Amino acid sequence: MAKKQDSFYFDNFVSCAEYAVEATKILRACISDYNPDGLDATLKKIHDVEHDADMKKHEVVNVLMKAFITPIERDDIMLLSQCLDEVVDKIEDVVLRLYCDNIRSIRPEMIGVVDIIEECCSEMKLMMEDFRDFRHSKTLKDRIIKINTLEEDADKAFIANMRKLHTTEENPFEIIIWRNVYHYLEQCADAAEHVADVCERILMSNS
Repeated sequence: MAKKQDSFYFDNFVSCAEYAVEATKILRACISDYNPDGLDATLKKIHDVEHDADMKKHEVVNVLMKAFITPIERDDIMLLSQCLDEVVDKIEDVVLRLYCDNIRSIRPEMIGVVDIIEECCSEMKLMMEDFRDFRHSKTLKDRIIKINTLEEDADKAFIANMRKLHTTEENPFEIIIWRNVYHYLEQCADAAEHVADVCERILMSNS
C-alpha cells in the first residue's frame, strides 16, 4: 500500500509537468500563426489546461491530508506541487497579456523566448520522470543543471529584448505593453527553475 501511495505522488508530479508542456504547445501555436481575433479561443484552451493542473494539485492535498507516511517530507511534496502548478499559471499569464492588452502583432524576439520556455518545460517533464527514483537517478542532476542554464538563457534574452525595445521603439504605449509581455515570459523560465531548485533541495536533504 505504501509503495502504491508513494507512486501516486511521483505520478502526479509527472502529470503536472505534462500540463506545463501542453500549455507551452498552446502558446507556441498561438504565436506561430498569430491571430489576435482568435485569442479568446486560445485563452479558453490554456485556461482548461490550467484548471486541470489545479485539480492535480488538489489531488495531492487530499491524499496528503489522509497520509500517515510519505516518501519525502510533506512540506516538500506541497512545495513541489505548488511550483509545478505555478509554471502553468505563468504560461497562461502570457496569453492573458496578449489578450487583455489587445496585442495585434507579435515581435520576432518573443519567438526565441518561447523556444527557451518550451525547452524548459520539456526538460522539466524529463526531470520529474527521473525524480521518481531521485535517490539513484544518474541523470536527475544533469536535468536540474540544464533547466538552470535555460533560465540563464531566458534572462539574457530578457535583457537583450528590453534593451532593443527601449532603444528602437518610439511609441510609449508599445513599450509599456511589451515590457509587460517580456516580464511575464521571463517569469515562465523562473518558475521552471524554481521546480528544479526544489528538486535539488529534496535530493540534497535525502542523500
